[in-house]
Amino acid sequence: MKKILVTRRLLRSCEDRAKEMFDANLNLNDELYSQKKLIEMSQGCDGILSALTDKLDADTINQLPNSIKILSNFAVGFGNIDLEAAKNKGIAVTNTPDVLTDATAEIGVLLILGACRRASEGIEQARQGGWVWSADLLIGKQLTGTRLGILGMGRIGQKIAKVAKSLGMIIHYHNRSKLSEDKEQGAIYHDNLKGLLSVSDVLSVCCPASKETIDMINKDTIEYLPKGAVVTNVARGDIIEDEAMIDALNRRKVYAVGLDVYKNEPHLNKGYYKHKSAFILPHLGSATKETRTAMANLAIDNIDEFFKTGNCKNKVN
Repeated sequence: MKKILVTRRLLRSCEDRAKEMFDANLNLNDELYSQKKLIEMSQGCDGILSALTDKLDADTINQLPNSIKILSNFAVGFGNIDLEAAKNKGIAVTNTPDVLTDATAEIGVLLILGACRRASEGIEQARQGGWVWSADLLIGKQLTGTRLGILGMGRIGQKIAKVAKSLGMIIHYHNRSKLSEDKEQGAIYHDNLKGLLSVSDVLSVCCPASKETIDMINKDTIEYLPKGAVVTNVARGDIIEDEAMIDALNRRKVYAVGLDVYKNEPHLNKGYYKHKSAFILPHLGSATKETRTAMANLAIDNIDEFFKTGNCKNKVN
């Protein structure tokens, strides 16, 4: 029986399944392992079921025991893993695509609604009590007729587009390449970032994290947005340059932000706290029982498939 290290807690049913299929070393206290401890805990293991919170950079991967043959990441993303270092060491890296599309897209729509309709301020006033209705109480931005720019029209972006279109939004998108008509759903394609941002009354960041997308939304590209735009991010925190975004909020270039992901999670840049217009969630994209169960089971299946066949359809390196 293959031995695996599971670096974070899974739902109980998934942990039980992992124990049935492998000699699984579980993290029952859900401790956030340091890179040093992760290396120590992986001794004698054949694979690692990792999480986005694990920083598997080149230095860490190079110190993993030679017995490790697979890193099965419990996420659709894999920006926490140095793919080239893993490949050079003969370690396969897999992810969990498809199964979290719906749940993450739901949070993407929630970010748009929450930021545009000043939900954080409304919740605070309702909890404090004593508010008095008036015609101008917490006036926000209506979605109907508003242009939504989707940066990264993959599975999640397409699902957000579908829901947003039903709310009366006009969909624009930028991808590496133009989608087929059935996937576009009537959305308008832009072959460059400037073209997309210039028409984005609301921007939804949905693209994967990569060397090319780090700080893609920065002090220069923010200026392409219409004044008073809303920016939301359901992808990865590294895509937005925080200081530039906070400056844009300070000078009202950006009206509001809706964020579910951040650089240096869980340590959000404190500059966002100063803005009531910041609608902030603690990385809840895939946080439904159905989705987290499906993700964990797929991560387990990826390991099983790899050891049975020597390959895996969800291999990313």
